Amino acid sequence: MEKAINRQRVLLDHLRPSSSHNFESTLSASACLAGDSAAYQRTSAYGDDVVIVAAYRTPQCKSKRGGFKDTHADDLLAPVLKALIEKTNLDPREVGDIVVGSVLAPGSQRASECRMAAFYAGFPETVPIRTVNRQCSSGLQAVADVAASIKAGFYEIGIGAGVESMTMNQMAWEGDVNPKLKNFQKAQDCLLPMGITSENVAHRFGVTRQEQDQAAVDSHRKAAAATASGRFKDEIIPVTTKIVDPKTGDEKPIVVSVDDGIRPETSVAGLGKLKAVFKKDGTTTAGNSSQISDGAGAVLLMKRSVAVRKGLPILGVFRTFTAVGVDPAIMGVGPAVAIPAAVKAAGLELEDIDLFEINEAFASQFVYCRKKLELDPQKINVNGGAMAIGHPLGATGARCVATLLHEMKRRGRDCRFGAQEWELLLFLKGGMALMSSSTAGKSKATISYPGIRDSRTC
Repeated sequence: MEKAINRQRVLLDHLRPSSSHNFESTLSASACLAGDSAAYQRTSAYGDDVVIVAAYRTPQCKSKRGGFKDTHADDLLAPVLKALIEKTNLDPREVGDIVVGSVLAPGSQRASECRMAAFYAGFPETVPIRTVNRQCSSGLQAVADVAASIKAGFYEIGIGAGVESMTMNQMAWEGDVNPKLKNFQKAQDCLLPMGITSENVAHRFGVTRQEQDQAAVDSHRKAAAATASGRFKDEIIPVTTKIVDPKTGDEKPIVVSVDDGIRPETSVAGLGKLKAVFKKDGTTTAGNSSQISDGAGAVLLMKRSVAVRKGLPILGVFRTFTAVGVDPAIMGVGPAVAIPAAVKAAGLELEDIDLFEINEAFASQFVYCRKKLELDPQKINVNGGAMAIGHPLGATGARCVATLLHEMKRRGRDCRFGAQEWELLLFLKGGMALMSSSTAGKSKATISYPGIRDSRTC
């Protein structure tokens, strides 16, 4: 009984001002974005909450073959940045900082490209911008960095984003490898190809080829259904660009409005015909791995008091962020460590989470994490994941935030807490779970949707 009472207090505290711990006051209902589902009354005492008011992404397209194969990274990022200010009628001069996650491009070059994108989108020179590289968690790290800065009082409004053109920037190691690493096994494991870490996970934890192929089929099935029903419509910003005929060099203007890597016809029988690509007699194939993709995403955060003053709808409240490390040889297990850590940091339990977004770097790690945490399959990647939608490394974090929040909004009162986690995969090195991290990492954030009628729903 005592444990139940304490949990009730923790959950109730999430609905109260961060500065208040008086559990005797009541929460009254009021109309909100969720419509009839209503939300607890927010007052000025809640003004320090960091909230998300908008989140958008581009379509995710196949690297070298898809709709963005001839599109520069800055032309991917600009449309989502522009959408944030246009759809909220925000004065771009009010943005305190823009943080962009990116992985493959040289740091100084990508930073310049991001500044260029900001100018394309209509931001003035007074708005600063920087990049962050937390490998596959980079987009989520960008959002977390902005949330932390707002909470710290550095500014009141900020944008966390992510962008990657895996067509333009290849995964490659530059320069020599430090010979010192031969004396450190963990350091050597940082250089393992990502596909080998997937094979390690499958072998060590007994994830079968059948399970992996079925997970891939499920991802494509859910993503195809989400596309057909229009569930991605509110989060995707169509991009006007060009496509070049490789034979003639002729350019053709196009508008890309849907993810082009989703294969509705994918079947276990079809995937079973594919050969393993990283290890003889292995189980990791091109069909049960994430797609190499191009894309971008952006998230607008601000203090609740600012959002209320501007009359902006609140998609979610940023509650917590956690980074943890794991063995780089099995980097894909990161979510199994990061998710419990983030949920615990929020004072919640896994059963409290209504939706999970887990990056599907490889089916092996996705299946392992799902089984290890005993998560309800009906709560995980309900609209598909990276095996179907794609995985533009630096952008995936921001993409998942957008997908998660729009699904939470769609569900309204039936969705209280959403958890987003990344597997930080470091392709060439790294092995942490950051809930983001380098090479073997995962990152996770907990976001609550304000569609709760009163404290008793907890």
